[in-house]
Amino acid sequence: MGMVGGGRDAFIGAVHRMAAALDGQIELVCGAFSSSAEKSKATGNDLYLPESRVYGSYEEMFEKEKQLPEGERMDFVSIVTPNYLHFPPAKMALENGFHVVCDKPMTFNLTEAKELAQLVEKTGLMFALTHNYTGYPMVKQARDMIKDGKIGKIRKVVVEYPQGWLSTKLEDTGQKQASWRADPNKTGAANSMGDIGTHAENLSEYITGLKIVDLCADLHTYVEGRPLDDDGNVLLKLENGATGVLHASQISVGEENDLNIRIYGETGGLEWHQQEPNTLVVKQLEGPATIYRTGANHGYLGESAQLHTRIPGGHPEGFIEAFANIYRNFAVTLRSKLEGKDPDPKFIDFPTVYDGVRGMAFIETVVASSKSTEKWTKFKS
Repeated sequence: MGMVGGGRDAFIGAVHRMAAALDGQIELVCGAFSSSAEKSKATGNDLYLPESRVYGSYEEMFEKEKQLPEGERMDFVSIVTPNYLHFPPAKMALENGFHVVCDKPMTFNLTEAKELAQLVEKTGLMFALTHNYTGYPMVKQARDMIKDGKIGKIRKVVVEYPQGWLSTKLEDTGQKQASWRADPNKTGAANSMGDIGTHAENLSEYITGLKIVDLCADLHTYVEGRPLDDDGNVLLKLENGATGVLHASQISVGEENDLNIRIYGETGGLEWHQQEPNTLVVKQLEGPATIYRTGANHGYLGESAQLHTRIPGGHPEGFIEAFANIYRNFAVTLRSKLEGKDPDPKFIDFPTVYDGVRGMAFIETVVASSKSTEKWTKFKS
């Protein structure tokens, strides 16, 4: 693996590196870790990489890596930069024959997302998007139970992602993570809906298997002087006729990362909270609720949940492990392709470039709906 971004001061780059390394399937061999060549070299030194494999720019990295012999050069690149710097290196990687793992949202706008999808189709290369919450075992358990009809036809979905960290104008203090997210030139058309609303959208579609077809959005900016939304509410219509509510907020004081989802069918319901990720509550039309727990020794779990669980029950798995499941599945699938074998379908379970297109379409549709006087807006696709 090579990496673009993720220098010393970055949060998510270190998360990606830990996740990629967890199962011993991926080795970080090179990187262009910063737009500053000096900072990139310093990060490479921190990570004990040879100087010859630490680059001053992603352009230099792609050019020099593709000249190395197969088996020595990187097989894929992980892109962990701010939103506006996702598209250029992803496009260049695909054009130079490298597979891609990219942080979300995938691009700066929908036009760029569609261009990447076309490139993936043209090149046949792999592209994974790190909507990491899909990697949790209990999320996969919920998805499979719905697929198997355990709660009947879906009627209603409620998905929320409240945070409180931007309740004040933190971006004015020089805090790096806040600064670029609050800048329309770096984050894109939306802040809260782009940063965390897309996670809620993706989680809803992943678990239910149902696409959003129409929405009605109301975005707000509560912190004075902030140019983008810091809170938003969206009504949803799903393709089977079900309805939903999606709420994303970064000014919900006291909240940390309480992404949660409740799904109601004709005969039962499911409830999952990211801050208690090892628990899935299964509700029945008649009878008490049942608690499902993550655990490699829990035979009552479905195959997918067990495949994505590493240790016995009572030993919590969390955020890094969910991230790692995406990297592990990507690595196993890529290895099969490199060896000329058909990938095991069980491991072709990670968000793709098409999920990225859906995410960007969601952002643009939400922004358009919030500005419109019409009640409902057709989902762009």
